[in-house]
Amino acid sequence: MSACPETVIEVKNLRVGYDGRLILKDVSFQVRRGEVFVILGGSGCGKSTLLKHLIGLHTPMAGEVWIEGDNLVEADGDDRLRILRKFGVMYQSGALFGSMTVIENVRLPLDEFTELPAEAKDLVALAKLQQVGLAAAAHQMPAELSGGMQKRAAIARAMALDPDILFLDEPGAGLDPVTSAGLDALIRELAGSFGITLVVVTHELPSIYAIADRVIMLDARTKTIIAEGRPDQLRDHSSDAWVRQFFNRQAGAPAESSPTN
Repeated sequence: MSACPETVIEVKNLRVGYDGRLILKDVSFQVRRGEVFVILGGSGCGKSTLLKHLIGLHTPMAGEVWIEGDNLVEADGDDRLRILRKFGVMYQSGALFGSMTVIENVRLPLDEFTELPAEAKDLVALAKLQQVGLAAAAHQMPAELSGGMQKRAAIARAMALDPDILFLDEPGAGLDPVTSAGLDALIRELAGSFGITLVVVTHELPSIYAIADRVIMLDARTKTIIAEGRPDQLRDHSSDAWVRQFFNRQAGAPAESSPTN
């Protein structure tokens, strides 16, 4: 268990890969309560792979993932389900069910994990849609929504069981700049007004600067974390040339990185 009471997620010496192929090694970091923590890096660096291990979709080769004092990697049965209910997940595509209305999509976790009356479930689902600015679309079908509205509906569903932690996978992917900026503002509101801890996977620099309290940067060559801190500090003061190149959006072949930066 983490010694720091403000730590809600702690990853220790994580090593991940598939079919004997190593993707990430020696990954260790902490996420503090109420912050927006961003996982970033270039294409193929393992961002999505790391996320899948953080939410328990895959088992690591080695290492630990602690969620509010519980080790997800070692948990099974009812203990594992209890840990999984501590967080919600928004997948990159939104993953809404096209045959169900928006409010029915948001109700799904309540239908599966609670014994609330139907009216109460509808009230909770509507309240979550209100939090993301989507109450007016409650009875529409997902196909009737814009891409940004679908992402908001997926966030509302991830919040249905009032988790302390949200994982968001590429929330701004495929959105126009104005819609993406609106989603960034929602993310900041969820952290600031509701005290939710958010872990966001993205490589979009405008969003990173807008939402992130801290970031970690993964690197495909070293297969580990090469930078951690505030994005503006890494942009301006990192000793790693590739990190500065990334945050300043400079073209050219990646400069050499130091795995200890």
